[in-house]
Amino acid sequence: MSTAFIENTAGRGAARYAKKRAARGRPVASHNPSARRPGWVTYGFLTVVIVLSVFPLYAAAMYGSSTTTEITRSVGNLPRWLPTATLWQNFGEVFAAEQFSIWIAFANSLLVAVTVSASVVFFSTLAGFSFSKLRFPGRRALYVAVLATLIIPAQVGTIPLFVMMNEFGWIDSLLALIVPGLVAAFGVFWMTQYLEEALPYELIEAARVDGASMLRTFWSIALPAARPAAATLALFTFIGSWNSFFWPSVVMRSQLTMPLVVPQLRGAFTSDTGLVMAGVFLVAAPLLIVLVLAGRQLVSGVMAGAVKG
Repeated sequence: MSTAFIENTAGRGAARYAKKRAARGRPVASHNPSARRPGWVTYGFLTVVIVLSVFPLYAAAMYGSSTTTEITRSVGNLPRWLPTATLWQNFGEVFAAEQFSIWIAFANSLLVAVTVSASVVFFSTLAGFSFSKLRFPGRRALYVAVLATLIIPAQVGTIPLFVMMNEFGWIDSLLALIVPGLVAAFGVFWMTQYLEEALPYELIEAARVDGASMLRTFWSIALPAARPAAATLALFTFIGSWNSFFWPSVVMRSQLTMPLVVPQLRGAFTSDTGLVMAGVFLVAAPLLIVLVLAGRQLVSGVMAGAVKG
């Protein structure tokens, strides 16, 4: 099929659409890019949001660039506005701390976050495909049961889950952090709603006519179609897993994750607030790097899904 044929077909379709809109007395939508540009109010609002979001991390860096004396003198204000060499010295002391190893904590958090994110994306997409495009007995009731778990606070299941982890011998093991998070009800809901609109039945029927199994249809058709939503879900899951503090503090004893490093900082550097704040910055900095690296991929994936739709 030639490019000229596609362009001519698209042109004729657009002309017919314009004629129908004119016959019904409806104006044809304008495609002038300047008409859709946001105004200064939108940019101003976004600027305020960005500043408020970045300020805590910036403040941690500025406190980490200062000595305890400078921090004490600047009550109610930032001790400085630009980072200094003191920040890198404090970073070095945090990395060299004998009470804990921030490298091991980083490796633990990275392993847990990546494993949980990959599992949630895969199983949520698989369940979303089943709930949105397959017809089987009890589908509605099962989907409602999954959604009902969203209204149950996570703290309610802490004691039963702790008892299970103790019976399995997983206390102070990374398995206690990974296994309970392999599937997420929100992820199932997210992918079900997305695939309901983004994946036409015709594609599934065409794959079945061509002899593809249901698993092959999922892998070759549903999974690529769900890529924009899957990228968003993976990013949110990674951030949530990395920032998790409550459950790791319950089941972990000797092993640490990055959020558990923060209390250790306070105990290791009791009299040096600058060192503590430098450590806090190091705990949050990997997430900022992930957002910067994945931000473009996330936006491009969403835009690609919008164009295909």
